[in-house]
Amino acid sequence: MNKREEERLRKKEEKLRKELERLEVMSAYEKEYAQYTHICGIDEVGRGPLAGPVVACAVVLPKDVTILYLNDSKKLSEKKRELLYDEIMEKAVAVGIGAVGPARIDEINILQATYEAMRMAIEDLTGKLGKEPDLLLNDAVTIPEVDIPQVPIIKGDAKSISIAAASIVAKVTRDHLMIEYDQILPGYDFAKNKGYGTKAHIAGLKELGATPIHRKTFITHFV
Repeated sequence: MNKREEERLRKKEEKLRKELERLEVMSAYEKEYAQYTHICGIDEVGRGPLAGPVVACAVVLPKDVTILYLNDSKKLSEKKRELLYDEIMEKAVAVGIGAVGPARIDEINILQATYEAMRMAIEDLTGKLGKEPDLLLNDAVTIPEVDIPQVPIIKGDAKSISIAAASIVAKVTRDHLMIEYDQILPGYDFAKNKGYGTKAHIAGLKELGATPIHRKTFITHFV
């Protein structure tokens, strides 16, 4: 092995060491509550868009799992999220999804719709797990009407591997849905903006009007 190859290998090993150290820090909550068998991370995506559902995800990862580059979905490229999504779905003990659509968001408001999506995700996960998870690690919130012990963690998607996994699955699930909507409802650039209020989206709204997937309470300024 020449010096250049040795240096390349050394850098690769150093990068891996740092990544494993970062994941160790992100596993602090999972280790703190290690007495619980099934620790469930919960996160949501889609509170801010003008269109589409709010999607929540609940994930139980195996103890001592290693998923390199697991992080808050907002810190990852689309390509990285897609790869991590596949790995999470393959390695997770169970994954649950909950989605609440625009009409319900308009009816009960986005915060209550988010809680509802989270409860649906827990219920979906419980069905797949065969029992309720023992503990919930939530990104910043305490979910009402849930009897399972909860730990709300501010910026949890960057501090807990379970919540990070949930944030990635929720994001990829919702993005795929918005790309499908773009095929059915062209003219709003949903594939690119995922329902957020970009220039192209607002221009589409003004020209074509609202679609059934628009949140009426969010678009009063535009139509």
